[in-house]
Parts: sequence; structure tokens; C-alpha cells
Amino acid sequence: MSSIEKQHLLTAKQMAEFAVNGFLRLDEIVPQELNEAAYKEQREFQGNGSTYWNESKVIQDIFNLPQVKGALQSFVGQYPIYDHSFMHIVRAKHLKGQGYHADSVIDTRPFGYDIQAFYFSHDAPDEMGPTLVLPGSHLRKVSNGSISRYKNIVGQKRMVAKAGTIGFLHHGIWHCAQPNHTDETRYVFKLRLRPGQEQRNLFNTDGYNSEEVREVFKKAYHPWCGDEARVNQIQTAKFWRFLCGDDKIDTSFEGALTRMGL
Repeated sequence: MSSIEKQHLLTAKQMAEFAVNGFLRLDEIVPQELNEAAYKEQREFQGNGSTYWNESKVIQDIFNLPQVKGALQSFVGQYPIYDHSFMHIVRAKHLKGQGYHADSVIDTRPFGYDIQAFYFSHDAPDEMGPTLVLPGSHLRKVSNGSISRYKNIVGQKRMVAKAGTIGFLHHGIWHCAQPNHTDETRYVFKLRLRPGQEQRNLFNTDGYNSEEVREVFKKAYHPWCGDEARVNQIQTAKFWRFLCGDDKIDTSFEGALTRMGL
């Protein structure tokens, strides 16, 4: 992937929100004409969901848009490695939801991650069952479906989206598809990429230590963590050091990392 102009990279605030929540939504970043072409193609597609990426010109055009390439470069760099992709389809009136899972076995990387892009070619309102995610769960390493016994967790968010929205998910975030209560089929295309280089200083780091960014981390408390909320926030602060390439910046609760001599 060729280098993208700085203006298309994610901002420090956007990357901080990703560090805190484990996902970032870029709403309606794909032009409507491409969404309409993709939606038509997806409704007519008769192949296997795993082959759609290689068989669709329109999906290639979408992921070659500067604003999309800029986001991907901010996460996995200029040399990403294709892992897999799939066209996920939830038929009309399919009322069975997925169990919570993470798209990975327990990962041995301390902070490195794969990125998963979820593209919505059409509006996905709440009643259509868009992907459910648990903000802040991405650094709580689990093995795939070991969390499927959980159904509803305080603080979970449905990725309700307009056409042209792409959600970028850390591979470790807890998520699941939801029932589709409408008369329309729901489509979402998922692309997973592995990093081809170290994931430090890849985004637009201007202002990465600004008060605006620090405010994001001050609110980095997720209710599902309970008594471990501060521990989770400190782990998030370590993740931010990794992403920024600055091993001294401290956005942890009450400067805990600095006080610990870390």
C-alpha cells in the first residue's frame, strides 16, 4: 500500500478513542454511489463470502479511497498483510444472535494487533441487528468463543450505522452479530489485516499529548470492568505509549505508571 498524505491519517484524538474503546467508527466516509453499487452487488452475489474480496472491483475501489487507506495505514502501516475477509449476511427475520466472541485465540503480542474493517453498504438501524461490541474489552485477552456464555454486558454498544460507514475493530474486541427483526437482509463486509511493520507512530501524532487527548483517557472507564476499571485504564495508558512511540507519556490514572517508575 503506497504511503498516504498526512491529511488522510487518523488524528491523535481518533487514535486515542480507538486505544480506549478498541474500535473506531468513521461514519459515511464512502460516497453514496459506491455504496449503492456495493449494495446491489452484494444482493446479487452468489459466491462464497470468503471470495468476495477477490471478485469485487467495487469493494477494492472502496478500500482504495484515500480516507479509507489513511485509516488502515494509521492502524497497520504501509505494508499490511492480508489475513482474511468475509461477506457476512444476516437474512430477514433471522432472530438468533451470535454469542459473544473475539476473533482470535489468546494473542502473545503485548500490544500489537490486527485490524478488522466492517463496511456497511446500506443503512443498518438498531432493529436490523448491527454488530454488538463491548468497548474497552480489546485488551482483555480471551480465546475466541470462551466468552460465549455472556449475553448482555453493561456498556455494550450496537454499531448502528448509515450507508458508507466503516467500523475499525481491534481483533481482540468482544463482539457478536445480533438478530435481524426487519424484512430486509443485512450485509456487512469484513476485512482483516495484519501489520507489516511495528505499529508505532503510524497515525498523525500531532497533539498526541494535548489536553484534548488527555480528556479522552480521563473518561476511559468502562462500567463492565467493575473494581478493575482503574487496572483496565492503566493498561490502556500502556497501549497509548506503544501507539505513540513514546515510552514516557503517562495518561494513566493519577500518573500511576510514573509513580511506579514505569
